[in-house]
Amino acid sequence: MLVSLTVGKVDAGVTVLLTPDKRLIEFPSILLPPNISSGSIVDITVSQNTAKETAEEQKFRALQDRIFNSFGASEPETPVLRCRNATQTSVVLEWDPIKLATADLISLSLYRNGQKAGNIPRPLQMHSTKISGLAVDTEYTFYLILRTSAGTRTSEKVTVRTHRMTDLSGITITPGILPSSAKDKLAQAVERIGAKIVDGVRIDTTHFVTIEGRGTAWEKAVENNIPVVRPEWVEACEQNGRILGVTKFYLDAMRAGPPSPENAAPPVPSKSEAPPEPPAKEEGKPLESSSDKANAAEERDDGSSDDGSLNEKEKEELDDHSDSSLPDEQKVRREDKEEQKVAIRPKEDEAVANGNTKGDRDEADTDDGEDESTGKPAAIADGSSFQEVEL
Repeated sequence: MLVSLTVGKVDAGVTVLLTPDKRLIEFPSILLPPNISSGSIVDITVSQNTAKETAEEQKFRALQDRIFNSFGASEPETPVLRCRNATQTSVVLEWDPIKLATADLISLSLYRNGQKAGNIPRPLQMHSTKISGLAVDTEYTFYLILRTSAGTRTSEKVTVRTHRMTDLSGITITPGILPSSAKDKLAQAVERIGAKIVDGVRIDTTHFVTIEGRGTAWEKAVENNIPVVRPEWVEACEQNGRILGVTKFYLDAMRAGPPSPENAAPPVPSKSEAPPEPPAKEEGKPLESSSDKANAAEERDDGSSDDGSLNEKEKEELDDHSDSSLPDEQKVRREDKEEQKVAIRPKEDEAVANGNTKGDRDEADTDDGEDESTGKPAAIADGSSFQEVEL
């Protein structure tokens, strides 16, 4: 299509063109002929380049396919969780390596019985974890939740039941430094109780059995807080038919055995043995004869009889003195009682005979109440106490 336009104003960057119907069009000056000026008429041909459009469209679609194949063809995989080992109080869980495809990792979390137990540290390097402190013979449900920039993925739920105390199949033993005979005996005992033996210290190792505390395996067991016990622990578990505590079987624990000679108790002499001889008399002291002992005994008997006669005389004097002093004490007590005694009020008929009226009796009562309130009754010459009564 051919279009004729009139040049209006020419600038260095933009030229103003006028259409036949007097419309203004700003056109790049670099696309116009170099010798034009205001008033010049230019013809511009406009057409659609379909071949070029097709080529550009194909190029754009190819780029989209490359982006989809690189970032959209594969997605993060759902983690696969499983139980590796279970004991009476712990569970070891493991899962396949995490595949994120082109997505970015946000977090990997472990859930127990519907509640978050925690985030897995370094989930791209760690593929197992151990959960301790569980209850004996109890059922638990675990699952993983993977959060990425491409979405969230949840693993299948894994149900695990901890073992009973009589179930020894969860015990995993790593042997340490042992003689060949002791190692063979240990392997036979472990096989009989249904436990397992592994070569190295792993995450599912429950006990480290050795007789010496040295070596790299022993150091790793101590670092991972794995109980280090003697072979007698396995034998004790087999004899009792249940798992036992490891306190008495630690490698550094005191072993039961006969007492040492230093701590042994002295022997008890039997009845048949003769009693020990008395200690020798001190030098310079004469030995007492039997006659001397008899004379001393007679003197003690005479002294005791004299003391007895004197005691009887003293008793008679004390009895006479107590009998003589008893009446005096009784008299004093009687006088005290009479002083503290309150006389009985005169009868009403005696008061009427003496000409007392009811008002006089009331006044007398008030006076008596005052005396009683003060707690000091009036005393008379004969030593008895009476309440004052107005006649």
